[in-house]
Amino acid sequence: MDFILFLLLALLFLPLVLSFRKQRRQVAQLQQMQSAIGVGDRVMTTSGVHATVVAVGEDTLDLEIAPGVVTTWVRPAIRERLVEPATEDDTTENGATGSSLDSTVADEADRR
Repeated sequence: MDFILFLLLALLFLPLVLSFRKQRRQVAQLQQMQSAIGVGDRVMTTSGVHATVVAVGEDTLDLEIAPGVVTTWVRPAIRERLVEPATEDDTTENGATGSSLDSTVADEADRR
């Protein structure tokens, strides 16, 4: 009887532990991406604003959201780094055009 109770509890807590590990890994990747952002990078904020980084501070970034319009954002507000869409001259070895997906998005899809 004790073994069945232990097994039942283990089956209940196993998904919780696995989801916690996955979430912790995603947070670490997001923090690494946010710390690696530099001037000239195209980014998207958590509110969906697409902008170009024009200045980098310790905890903040200055983003140009329109020509001549610069706003200051905290680093955790950056959701992802954007990759410019492929041009006609930008092709891969097999002749297909490059993807505009961020590497973090592509990595996440590979893990699923």
